[in-house]
Order: sequence, then C-alpha cells, then structure tokens
Amino acid sequence: MTEKYKIYLSEDIRSRLVNDAEFFEFVRKDESVNLNGFLKELIVNYFEQYRSDNEELVNGIIGDITSVRNMKPADAAALADRLISTYIRSGDTDTGKKTALTLTVSGASYNVIKKIENNLLGDKSLSGYMKDMFCAYLAIPRHRREEIIFRDVYEDIRRAIEEDHVLTFSSTTNSYKVAIEPYIIAMSKEEECNYLLCRDHKNGKTRTFRISRIRNAFVTSDVFEPDEDCAEKLHAIAIRSPHSAAPDIHAAVRLTEAGMRYFKVIVKNRPVVSRIDGNVYHFDWPEIQLESYFRRFGKDAVVIRPKTLKKKLRDYYMQALEAYEK
Repeated sequence: MTEKYKIYLSEDIRSRLVNDAEFFEFVRKDESVNLNGFLKELIVNYFEQYRSDNEELVNGIIGDITSVRNMKPADAAALADRLISTYIRSGDTDTGKKTALTLTVSGASYNVIKKIENNLLGDKSLSGYMKDMFCAYLAIPRHRREEIIFRDVYEDIRRAIEEDHVLTFSSTTNSYKVAIEPYIIAMSKEEECNYLLCRDHKNGKTRTFRISRIRNAFVTSDVFEPDEDCAEKLHAIAIRSPHSAAPDIHAAVRLTEAGMRYFKVIVKNRPVVSRIDGNVYHFDWPEIQLESYFRRFGKDAVVIRPKTLKKKLRDYYMQALEAYEK
C-alpha cells in the first residue's frame, strides 16, 4: 500500500530535515536530495524510541502533578501534554511561515503511520504528531541521529565486533564490496558522524569508513582473530582522527596572519598542532588529511616540508590556475 499525507512544518524545521537528508547522502539518481526517502527511514527507525521516550516523559509529569497537586489523572494528563507542547516541543513554534510537505509512505513506513493514526492521535492531527516527532529527532545530536537513521547498519557492525566476524559491504563512494575485520566505532571530533575503524581482511591494512556511507552490510560466517597491536593502533586513531587511518607524517606549514586566523576558525577536520615556531606550525598527522585541510587556505598556508605534501598542494593550485586560464 502507498498513501500520501500533508505534513505542515515551519520552514526552519523543513530546512534542517533537508540538511540531514543531504548530509546522510539520501539522493536520487539525478543527485537531488531525496527527502521523502530519508523521512521514511526516520519514521520507521525512530518511531518506537520517540513513543517510548514521550510516554515516559508524560507519565513522569503526570506522576509529579498528581502527587503534589492531588489532581485527577485525566486533568493531570491534559496538563502534562500542555506543558510538553509549551516548554519542551518548542523547537518548532507556531509563528512564522509554514510549508506543506507531501509525505509518501509505503511498506514499513505505511504501517507505522497507520499505527499512529489508529492508536495515538487523540485530539491531535497526524500532521501535529509528525511535527512533534521530527522536532524531537532534531533535538538529538547529529551523531546520534545518524545511529537512528542507519540503525540496521549499526546493529550489524556491533554484532560483527562482538562476535569477531568479518563484515562485508559497499559504500556510497565505492560500489565494489570490501571485506573487513571491525574493531571500533568512533565519533568524529565535531560530533557530526561516526566512523568504523577496521582492518582489511585481505591485506591487513587499517581502514576507516564513515558509517552513514556504508551500504549492504553483511555479517559473514568467517571469524577473525583480533590483533592487540592493531586494536591499540586503532584506539589511538579513534582518539586523534577517526576519519583517517593513514599513518602520520611530520609537516611544517608557514601561515600568514590571515592563515593563523583561518586556522582558529576552520575547525572541521583541523589537525592537532605539535608545536609552533613563530608563524610556522608543526604537525604529526596523516598527509592526506593535511592536504585536504590546507587546500582551503590558498596563499595563506605554504607547506615547507615534507616535499611530497608541498608538491601535492602546489600541483593542486597549478591545475586550478590552468583551468581558469583556459
């Protein structure tokens, strides 16, 4: 069965949901954001948690009200709902312009919507219930929201880690299948997403994958023997830079005054400074991450050493210059 519903949201809430859909790479074949596909996953994977958390909150408030004010349970329930709507579900106010979102559901998401319609609405509209659920979801930190949206992937990864089983999957960046030995799930420094730190089952190299990019995860029957040295190395990477399992190199980068200001404010994937000599910053960090980070600085960051990193950034800017000259 397939059915369509109109959900009314503030433009801010809709925009934040679109941002999550884009960040978690829910896209159509034409590369446009697939908001409907994302919302279907949200509804299926978050509904039970939302209902449980909401019921626990309401029951707690009702209990406090009835014990202190000696209210009747029905009056306490009405007051509890009003308190939640006024003070807790305040992420989406009734002021400002509203936008209508057409939600098309089928399969598991259709069944959840029907469950809500038939059992949980009371005096509330379906649109109002969904709005409250979306607001509650957006109040959760993004790395935890990722765990909600990709619940099945997380369950497979955790099972493989606990049972020392080889895990296979493809990803949004590589369509071919990889076989890995999973060790750790680590959160990024910015608390935006989580990474699987692992070892390649074929060549033994340490690797890292952003979990929201993993597709078609499968726990195989193959068992691996955990390696203590590998586990220690991956734990260090998890603390330092979980987005990269590449080995460290020592680098020295000369920053202009503008470059030093940029270094303070550009925090995403910012490398940790080993020491500072005037305007020369030293790093012991993976080369690929240093290259990616300092590409954003232009002339305000010049690599002194190593030669390999200096050449990569010089070639990057030369190719850009050639493209513009054409």
